[in-house]
Amino acid sequence: MPDRDAGKPADQPADQREVYRVLEDVHTLTGPRMRDPVLRVRRILVHSTAHAKGQQAARVNRLAKAGAELDKLVAAAGGRHYKTREKIAARVGVIAARRRVVSCLRWHITEDEADGPRLHWHFDQNALETEAAADGLAGMPRTTAGPAQVLIHYKGQGTVERRYHDFKGPLAVTPVFVQHNHRVAALIQVICLALLVFCLIERQVRQALGPQQTMVGLYPDNRRVRPTGRMILYHLGELTLRISTVTDPPMVLITRGVQLHLLELLGIEVT
Repeated sequence: MPDRDAGKPADQPADQREVYRVLEDVHTLTGPRMRDPVLRVRRILVHSTAHAKGQQAARVNRLAKAGAELDKLVAAAGGRHYKTREKIAARVGVIAARRRVVSCLRWHITEDEADGPRLHWHFDQNALETEAAADGLAGMPRTTAGPAQVLIHYKGQGTVERRYHDFKGPLAVTPVFVQHNHRVAALIQVICLALLVFCLIERQVRQALGPQQTMVGLYPDNRRVRPTGRMILYHLGELTLRISTVTDPPMVLITRGVQLHLLELLGIEVT
């Protein structure tokens, strides 16, 4: 049962619960040249009804926002800001790219001596139906795993995506210009090691919390949440170290109880 259905009533109708469907076959790949080898690969497709509903809702939202902006542009075409065909076309390109409707948007501009350029647009229904047919589907890489393991891999994609977010967010990876390719490889290795440590910190704290994996004290309102690596390092980042003297040993100064709790969960003994 998916985690999102765990808290729902046991007598909930079946059509309201998430359902997974798995299709497996053998796909043949041929190269553009006659002498290219023919490859036969295992192909697995997983369909999630909840994922499909989410994609449908997102598409409706995108189309609504794009339509509102395009209608506004239609009214403004020929006016002070959009007097030329080039300016209208440029604005259409911006809207289509930002709202991700390039594949289904159809538009053209007509010229009128009295009113100037006019924009005409519509969404291609065939393109929308083609896109909707793939809702909820996800491809799987070549693997020898069975259907149950395939489903586990599919459900784990969200964790991988969150790590990409961590890579760009808390780790604050910014463009660095280096002179040689081996330095690029070394830099990537260092960043991956930092991401590994970041993930292990989060994993250790959650495992130490037990099956529920939640705690209070991370937010001002003391709500119970699952700790993330970003929040853990945010609180631990305010720890200070008092340098040792002749008579006093070095000491970590803890100012909040949540800091001590996190250190205990990480198995770190601090004086």
